[in-house]
Amino acid sequence: MEDEGAFMDCPSEEDIEITTWIAEKYGCKFDIVDLQKEYWDTVVKYTIDTVKQGLTPNPDVMCNLLIKFGVFNDRFGKDFDKITTGHYATTYETEEGVFLGTAADKVKDQTYFLGQITYPQLSKVMFPIGHLIKQEVRKLAIEMKLPSAHRPDSQGICFLGKINYNDFIRGHVGEKPGPIIELETGKMLGHHKGFWFHTIGQRKGLGLSGGPWFVVKKDTQENIIYVSHGYDPETQYKKEIWLHDIHFLNPNRDYSSLSDIKFKIRHQPQFNSGRLVRDEKGVRIVSNEKISGVAPGQFGVIYDKEEKTCIGSGVITQQPD
Repeated sequence: MEDEGAFMDCPSEEDIEITTWIAEKYGCKFDIVDLQKEYWDTVVKYTIDTVKQGLTPNPDVMCNLLIKFGVFNDRFGKDFDKITTGHYATTYETEEGVFLGTAADKVKDQTYFLGQITYPQLSKVMFPIGHLIKQEVRKLAIEMKLPSAHRPDSQGICFLGKINYNDFIRGHVGEKPGPIIELETGKMLGHHKGFWFHTIGQRKGLGLSGGPWFVVKKDTQENIIYVSHGYDPETQYKKEIWLHDIHFLNPNRDYSSLSDIKFKIRHQPQFNSGRLVRDEKGVRIVSNEKISGVAPGQFGVIYDKEEKTCIGSGVITQQPD
């Protein structure tokens, strides 16, 4: 891929400066491990390939699986018993092994992004701030006089740095103009620059008057974007979330009879309630209530009814014919 360096403008200098200071303060050894090429070859490639298929990628989920707990551990982690990260998550252990637990801070809980890691990766990881809420972490950092105490939360996709996401996609996938059609009437309302710039549930950036308009469907073969009008159109809601490549974090637990679950289809504080159904048609989550923004390519992450354990996840897919 061309111009790789142009999209690796992640502001790492400040990170290194702060971490170096903290390491010196506490007498810790600090080494910098450069995994930019591996990140580009795996996570960025996954993002571009997924977008080309008309799906909505989640680079953060794949970064945890492939880089933070993948390449890093394969290359350096084998020399260590544990790997510690700052994720808001927890682990606990029973006679069946290690399980991924939710964080004390339900707003900051990051288990959604960890639903694809492998069991060996889970068994080795430590989450030292998972039992704290964010305000407590800030308070501790202030008391310790750490330079990161008042640093704002990170936002967006790190590999893009200051690059706009659509500009990044345009540079690697290009543009392909096509029609925007109202789903209910078949009326053409305007044009888009490529279905890969839009995701299910999207409201902004459509360039249509008389809104709000929501993207509710994409025809990638014909390059058509379908939209619905209104503040809460029925057509953007679904009760069935179809999954493929379902992955259970702990293979020692028998989940064959698992039915009643909590789940998330995006990173959010709230859990949805539903059932996990597996039959000859495939695997799907049947939600107790209709939910909006079910985007193929994203992840459906499964939790137990008590909202204590992240059980696993699958990739959201279109309903089979």
